[in-house]
Amino acid sequence: MAVGVFDLFSIGIGPSSSHTVGPMRAAAVFAEELKTSGVLDRVTGLRVDLYGSLAATGHGHGTMTAILLGLEGFHPELILPEEVEERLATIAETGTLQLAGEGTGVALPYGVKDMVLRPLTILPRHTNGMTFTVSAADGEVLHSATFFSVGGGFIVREGEEDAALKELDESKKELPLPFRTAAELLGRCQSKGLSIGEIMFVNERASRTEAEIREGLLHIYSVMEGCVEVSLKRVGLLPGGLKVRRRAPDWHERLMKETRGQDPDYRDPKYWQEWVNLIALAVNEENASGGRVVTAPTNGAAGIIPAVLYYALHFAPGMDKATQADRDETIVKFLLTAAAIGVLYKEQASISGAEVGCQGEVGSASSMAAAGLAEVMGGTPQQVENAAEIAMEHNLGLTCDPIGGLVQIPCIERNAIAAAKAINAAKMALWGDGTHRVSLDEVIVTMRETGKDMSSKYKETAMGGLAVNVVEC
Repeated sequence: MAVGVFDLFSIGIGPSSSHTVGPMRAAAVFAEELKTSGVLDRVTGLRVDLYGSLAATGHGHGTMTAILLGLEGFHPELILPEEVEERLATIAETGTLQLAGEGTGVALPYGVKDMVLRPLTILPRHTNGMTFTVSAADGEVLHSATFFSVGGGFIVREGEEDAALKELDESKKELPLPFRTAAELLGRCQSKGLSIGEIMFVNERASRTEAEIREGLLHIYSVMEGCVEVSLKRVGLLPGGLKVRRRAPDWHERLMKETRGQDPDYRDPKYWQEWVNLIALAVNEENASGGRVVTAPTNGAAGIIPAVLYYALHFAPGMDKATQADRDETIVKFLLTAAAIGVLYKEQASISGAEVGCQGEVGSASSMAAAGLAEVMGGTPQQVENAAEIAMEHNLGLTCDPIGGLVQIPCIERNAIAAAKAINAAKMALWGDGTHRVSLDEVIVTMRETGKDMSSKYKETAMGGLAVNVVEC
């Protein structure tokens, strides 16, 4: 299917869309196939091979435990954090995996330590490869499948890449206003007299009603808000061994003291950047804890769009007098516009840190957020495209080198920095008339080529940069 707003903004669990959400989805698909193929009752053996980046940083990204949950039939958009903890504790205590689901599946002695890690083996399609194989008592292979987690929770099955691309092309033909490049998108805006967000809205209506789209997007934002609320209640250190202290709760308490005696919903404009930083940190601290987040468009970059949208709702001109209906309209318009820009990155380049570095995650999220903010602040399509271009241009070459393979350093702070970049990019674009020397399409192509040229050490392998130059303990 054509990439839509609910593909780019999907609910999952942390800490990584490509290393946690994608592998869980792939494992769940494999488990479902076992149930429908009729071979499940003959399964006595299970093998999971992880390749490339999944093997290199899988422990820090929760890849192995996510796969166990997927093999038990859980899906990332439905499972709750408490269910994650409960099932993983049971597997660890019993040493038994309920393949394809408790009660309907097969109990196998299997755990994280049984997975085969191949960090130096890169499969042709993508560095995030995984193979699932089940066998019978006599050694006969009953079913095997290889999947690739290509960023943002998206998965592709080996051997079906061409078919997937063909299906994508065919589904795009069904859209009223299809586009693949920013130039095509701007052309649609000009010919139809619509904004970028409105173009995306028209296309979404090809598969959903207007009410479903609005309700879905407002729900997405409510999950973003819920993520922040949960994060602000957590104290202490983040899991994983780096001893990174959670900062969001203390920062929030300090900011609230600044507004003491005011309306609880009042936000002092002079502290706008502190609030933006707080939201970005809170979301990514929750992500690092394995909590419930919205991929936007990835987990590693999940705090940028909520932080910039928070700015739009609390600090953009006129929002102090906005009604709830006005706020809802801002949320819908912002997310639709951001998604339209996300489509360009997904289809022309990549949003996978393991494929193009962090420029594909934080860079694309910053670009999407800048576009969303420019649109809700009254920007023309040309100014919105300019905002997206500025934000990505100044994230080009951004490496993905997480210390200890954990989505903590530099990931959490990087979201706050990128959110500020997005806001500045939108403001710069709005002070112009939309004309600019470098196009968004040129920047996207440059990002893709830069990612190809980037050493694998800097693409989510924990083999270069901060990951090797900073002592973990």
